[in-house]
Amino acid sequence: MISDNLDMFAGKPVKDFTTADTTLSPVDTAYRLRVDWERHDKGQGFVDIFDELLAAGNVAALDALVIGDWGGTAEGNGADVVVESLVAQRAKLPKLKALFIGDMTSEESEISWINQTDMSPLWSAFPNLEELGIRGGEGLQLGRPVHSKLKKLTIEAGGLPPSVVDELSAAVFPLLEHLEIWLGTPDYGGDTTADQLSPLLEAGRFPKLMYLGIRNSEIADDIAAALAEASVLDHIEVLDLSLGTLSDAGVEALAANDKLKRLKKLDIHHHYASDAAVAKLDRLGIEVDASEQRESDDIGDGEMHRYVYAAE
Repeated sequence: MISDNLDMFAGKPVKDFTTADTTLSPVDTAYRLRVDWERHDKGQGFVDIFDELLAAGNVAALDALVIGDWGGTAEGNGADVVVESLVAQRAKLPKLKALFIGDMTSEESEISWINQTDMSPLWSAFPNLEELGIRGGEGLQLGRPVHSKLKKLTIEAGGLPPSVVDELSAAVFPLLEHLEIWLGTPDYGGDTTADQLSPLLEAGRFPKLMYLGIRNSEIADDIAAALAEASVLDHIEVLDLSLGTLSDAGVEALAANDKLKRLKKLDIHHHYASDAAVAKLDRLGIEVDASEQRESDDIGDGEMHRYVYAAE
């Protein structure tokens, strides 16, 4: 589960926006908007606190914005109001370069209970956007993603819909350097197969890509096997398969993959592989993070189960 809100975003410390912030300091601060229970009980919502932000001095210089609980997320309210408000007021945020939607802990809303929305209006509304982070896969849509400046995209989910993976596979992000997706489990809609990931594993899909993270996945072993022929490994520097259910089978597939020798780093932390299997990764001659070794749970009748980092 996710127990902490973001403390850094886009290289800046994150600060909750309050009415006391009459003049913003965007050079060294990423502001977070969230509707706490006190506001929610008073009938106030995201539009109210967003209007307060827009009325603050120096708002036109704001370049990093974090959206937390937009009000009533625990009751199933989706992020429509967030995207609609941002797009409607885009002229007041001309320098926005970094945006995170859904910065909520498990106490505020479990990751798979966060109802997202169609993010496609953001692509044209914010032409200077360089980083987009999204938490929550329920109801998430990307449309036909095209953006000439986006460098970093992170989507965290307890169950990422396969349709989102398909949308990503058709995306046009010529400057994308960092792609990170959390697939989650089928129990929460994460039904993506290794075959569906094939387009993302092709060289040239995102020509500037340096980091590829396919994390928090219940099919980590299948992904490791699929990487045997992945041409994307010819030019990325970091491969991140962490937070998933990687076992000996997956680690041994990685150890046998000579393409990984071109990497600077392989990250598999939070895994279920044995010491003996992990030791085989030494032959790659690269930096490997194999910390947070975990043990499968016996759930009865001799059946062992492995858990991703964040599901419900």
